[in-house]
Amino acid sequence: MARLKDYYKKEAIPALMKKFGYKNVMQAPKVEKVVVNVGAGEAKDNAKIIDAIINDLKIITGQKPVVCKAKKSVANFKVREGMKIGAKVTLRGEHMYEFLDRFFNFALPRVRDFRGISANSFDGRGNYNVGVKEQLIFPEIDYDKIDTVRGMDVAITTTAKTDEEARELLKLMGAPFKE
Repeated sequence: MARLKDYYKKEAIPALMKKFGYKNVMQAPKVEKVVVNVGAGEAKDNAKIIDAIINDLKIITGQKPVVCKAKKSVANFKVREGMKIGAKVTLRGEHMYEFLDRFFNFALPRVRDFRGISANSFDGRGNYNVGVKEQLIFPEIDYDKIDTVRGMDVAITTTAKTDEEARELLKLMGAPFKE
């Protein structure tokens, strides 16, 4: 079992139940899924960029990404319908807990001038979104093998009903929020 999942079951659930007064274990919020998304507008000119993104995401998450295609043609961006414009990975279960553990404890502290992630990036329904400016913060990525520095979006979906519950859940799971 993943270290974070074990911690969640033994430590986080009882703490959440005590703080919010839940009567049943199933009422405690949990992380449902984590979506890692890399958008690449420059991929419309060069198809090899998508392959590099897929390779990076595969190394970071341990799972093969899905290529995202444009839904509509947009003349101003010179994008046609069906063009490959990004890649995403949806993580659930063990992979999700492993990724969150590495993300909170190894990757985020490697960000330059890191003082914590914003506690205001919740969407009002208990989901959290964070943007990462470069893929180099992950220790799995070899600095010499990347072509360009790319950012990514990490969306953490929880079953929490409010932002306060989700913030407490992520704090218990080790999210380094700014004070």
